Amino acid sequence: MADDTVHIDPPERAVVASVLYRPRRAPMQVPLSQVASCANATDGLLWIGLCEPTSVQLEQLGADLGFSRKAIEEISSPHRRPKVIEFEELILIVAITVEVENLRPSFGDTQILIGKGFLVTIRRGATATHQTLRDQLENSPEFLGRGSDYVASALLDLLVDRYINALTKLETVVESAEQQFLFRGFRETDVRRLHRLRRDLLRIHTAIAPMAEISRRLSRVEMRNIDAESRAYFGEVADRILRANEFINSLREALAFAFEASLMIGQAQQTDTTKKLASWAAILAVPTAVAGIYGMNFKYMPELDWVYGYPVVMGSTIAVCALLYWKFKKSNWL
Repeated sequence: MADDTVHIDPPERAVVASVLYRPRRAPMQVPLSQVASCANATDGLLWIGLCEPTSVQLEQLGADLGFSRKAIEEISSPHRRPKVIEFEELILIVAITVEVENLRPSFGDTQILIGKGFLVTIRRGATATHQTLRDQLENSPEFLGRGSDYVASALLDLLVDRYINALTKLETVVESAEQQFLFRGFRETDVRRLHRLRRDLLRIHTAIAPMAEISRRLSRVEMRNIDAESRAYFGEVADRILRANEFINSLREALAFAFEASLMIGQAQQTDTTKKLASWAAILAVPTAVAGIYGMNFKYMPELDWVYGYPVVMGSTIAVCALLYWKFKKSNWL
């Protein structure tokens, strides 16, 4: 059984596994120096897995497998966007990987080279291995008869599973942010976190959205090294990627709704506070006006000489204030 943790000789330290799978026979480890003789095996599949290889290793591998100079240049270059390129001797698929660590996404790329009798995977910036698929390949010999194109579709399907796992982890963060916004309101730090979450989701969407069109193209366009029977599997992968994109959109909409709801709650609270302040200002305006009138110190003010002047003015002031309080209370302003 191939093991992704096997330590290989220093010249081949980037080789995760180089195995020839054949029906009814044990998997055989193949050094890179011997891949040329095994790549065209008609009764098996040579799967070479590389992680962070050097350009020298890729050039040597490309020369052994008969790659063109243009193909070697493409596989030697890092990629930030998904793409598919058809060469005469192989098909290159570039997929962006997404992994969530400490609730933040990290991105890498995986190149899948589909050829006749061989499959090459090149990982850069991705920590998750393809060992589960290798185990499935070893335990299900019937997969070997379907060729490298079928294994490539299974690899893309595995990447989609990891997209969903990453989004599920971010979903817990989104739900936590929703609860905080709706029940506690938002603060400046919460707004920053919301912006970071929406930006992360946008980056994930940008990384994986083109994969749907690429998988759809692989399922519809006739290409070398992809049989008609395998095209349906790429179509299923395209459908799953579209569902992952819908998942991303739903998370982004949930964050937007939570923020808008929090703003509405905050505005309602501010409105209630404004109503209370306006009500008390109106009530306090009555005694303020009375005090202002009697504070003008006119020489002739008849009620000042009236024995009941003070209690009448005070009683009237209190009555008007009580009436205003009752009115505002009835209107739910207080």
